[in-house]
Amino acid sequence: MELASYSDYAVRLVNTEEPARGTDTLTSVETVRALFGPNSLAARRATDADVTRFRSVRTRLRAVFTAADDGEAVRAVDMLNSLLLEFPVSPQISGHELLDAEGRPRWHMHLAEHPSNATAGYAATAAMGLAFHLTEYGVDRLGLCQAAPCRNAYLDTSTNRSRRYCSDRCATRANVAAYRARKRLETERTAATGRTAETSQEATARADR
Repeated sequence: MELASYSDYAVRLVNTEEPARGTDTLTSVETVRALFGPNSLAARRATDADVTRFRSVRTRLRAVFTAADDGEAVRAVDMLNSLLLEFPVSPQISGHELLDAEGRPRWHMHLAEHPSNATAGYAATAAMGLAFHLTEYGVDRLGLCQAAPCRNAYLDTSTNRSRRYCSDRCATRANVAAYRARKRLETERTAATGRTAETSQEATARADR
């Protein structure tokens, strides 16, 4: 597994909340466990106390995405470094559970956490994954959806750094809104041009009289 792929942990956690809509799905230990993904042994460590701890880490991770989205690269890196110091991991070579056609291990890098609780383990993986993504692709590849009021976090892996939305649904919604706005503007301009033409005609008529 590429270490940058662990950055999805950060995205999943940040997107459990939509501040602009006032929604928050991180409300139970079951939700916490679901964030780890299916068949995760680490999820079994989660307790009710992790709900509050996860929310705290979520706030800090969203701040990283917000700073990156605002073009404040140094601030984003500083906040991410703070998380890395607080929640360390140890990269290790793994592969015993992944075998090739000849039964040999498919060696790959794995992040081994040393957590005191489920939150520490998840935060360590999310922060390290985000760090690898940031250094491989750039700070400007961390973004927040531009389709208001969504503001979900996303990771831009496009070849031309063109991603602006968290999903195809938000992209479509934003494009439809932009199209309607253009049409309204065209209608208003046409109406204004018509009123100007009528006024000019009335002025000409008065001058002729």
